[in-house]
Amino acid sequence: MRLSRAAVLARAKAAALDGVRRLNCWGSHLTDISICRDLPNIEVITFSVNGISDLEPLHRCQNLSELYLRKNNIRSLDELFHLKALPRLRVLWLAENPCCGPDPHRYRMTVLRNLPSLQKLDNQAVTEEELSQALVDGEEITAPPARGSVENGWSESCACSTAGATAEPQSHLLSCSLEETNKTQEELHMKPVPRDKYSSFSHQETDCSCKKRNNVLNAILLLMKELDAEGLEIIQQTVTRRLQAFQKKELQEE
Repeated sequence: MRLSRAAVLARAKAAALDGVRRLNCWGSHLTDISICRDLPNIEVITFSVNGISDLEPLHRCQNLSELYLRKNNIRSLDELFHLKALPRLRVLWLAENPCCGPDPHRYRMTVLRNLPSLQKLDNQAVTEEELSQALVDGEEITAPPARGSVENGWSESCACSTAGATAEPQSHLLSCSLEETNKTQEELHMKPVPRDKYSSFSHQETDCSCKKRNNVLNAILLLMKELDAEGLEIIQQTVTRRLQAFQKKELQEE
């Protein structure tokens, strides 16, 4: 799916593409982000849980400081070539992509060797020691990846999950696990859900109802990011009324 101009303006609540500063397209089935070539002032992009494989459109985003690409279809670390010219990039989340490979150390060292200005990689702070070690253990990327016969597509393994996501998008894009919930929270700059709070509502539910409940929770958290102050106030008032109703019911049962 191609990310359109209209979708960008709607999500960013902007009148023109050069006015877009933050863009959240988490879990939107995207494979084509060529519109990013027309976002010169973008600062924060959230593209996690999509099917993106080509990072070339990002090379013009000179003001980009945070980029979230977790769970996509980035097959080769050579795609980092397109990010090397971004002077302000400080945060990158690239984990759970095919390019990460079986060797976490080599992966991290290669990313840091090519993007030494990063302060945080995959939700983990970058240290000076790592940057020095990356010069030894990391692989220097000097050219963009060679394009195969499939452009901006899914790998075979991702294609299977895509078919499932079409039938049940929430169950595939939104995980029931506490870890996945907190990864989403982190990408949206929200506090993680404490383990005791998370488990308190799941132990007494079946697996099916637990997954459904947490899918709804994650969806609400994502949508809240799109609301303005007025919208959040409405949510707050509704939640307060719901909580009061639950408390009243509990008192009556006692």
